[in-house]
Amino acid sequence: MRLPLQKFFRKKAINENIITSEQLPRHIAIVMDGNGRWAKHRGLPRTAGHHAGMVALRRTIRHANKLGIQVLTVYAFSTENWKRPSLEVDFLMRLPEEFLNTDLRELKENNVRVMVIGDRDGLPRHTRDAVQKAEQETAENTGMVLNFALNYGSRTELVHAIRHIAEKAAGGLLDINDIDEKTVSSHLFTAELPDPDLLIRPSGEIRLSNFLLWQLAYAELWFSDVYWPDFDREHLLEAIEAYQRRDRRYGGIKL
Repeated sequence: MRLPLQKFFRKKAINENIITSEQLPRHIAIVMDGNGRWAKHRGLPRTAGHHAGMVALRRTIRHANKLGIQVLTVYAFSTENWKRPSLEVDFLMRLPEEFLNTDLRELKENNVRVMVIGDRDGLPRHTRDAVQKAEQETAENTGMVLNFALNYGSRTELVHAIRHIAEKAAGGLLDINDIDEKTVSSHLFTAELPDPDLLIRPSGEIRLSNFLLWQLAYAELWFSDVYWPDFDREHLLEAIEAYQRRDRRYGGIKL
């Protein structure tokens, strides 16, 4: 069995002390990718990869919270993931419940607030109940926001926003001439959150995959060949260090 090339490279050691707190990204978004390939390289079922991915999520939440990240948005299940085999989909729909049953107490103790964006109506009842419970029990928390993108697709989100704006305009509640970028942003699922500063995508894929297309307009992008189940503290620090070296000009220039 051949392992991916990433296994033969020595991981770059990053000292947490070099991370500048004044330049931390407020909001980090992560596409948790590579679970299936991680499992395949080990001769394991894809479900084993998804379970290992949940472990990687747990440690990433802890590290991000310790660093002082304000918002962590993770792409947990896309609107396109329904195309996968039913057994895999059923397993994925059980993971939020399993994760929150084991980790909700720790999240509450660490002042983490849980949020969920996406089309909840399309989720199984047990999944909806689990995420709703987590949201309710952490609603008053004032620390890091852990935002799950669940049954989420950015194009669907944009259509949803456009429909709401059109309804308001048709009903005389909104003048069409007043519609601007702020209007659109305020009708997105992420309306109460700052836009992501940094997008992290492991697994070697270099694309957005219908994730936060509007919100990522000026985010810094960081890609890695490591599969998500192997993503750890060093990779997170490496991504943040790369972010802090970027010159963010937002289309302008610095004199």
